[in-house]
Amino acid sequence: MPRELVILACTECKRRNYTTTKNRRLHSGRIEQKKYCRFCRKHTLHRETR
Repeated sequence: MPRELVILACTECKRRNYTTTKNRRLHSGRIEQKKYCRFCRKHTLHRETR
């Protein structure tokens, strides 16, 4: 199965807020998305953690 579970962490407070899946064959780099952080109470950049 090529899709794998990844965790997204806020770049400002470093908390792990979201989980998503990605296809490692198509996207070998790390995911970066702007999402809402409930701890910072604003939209921040979230990066994939390993």
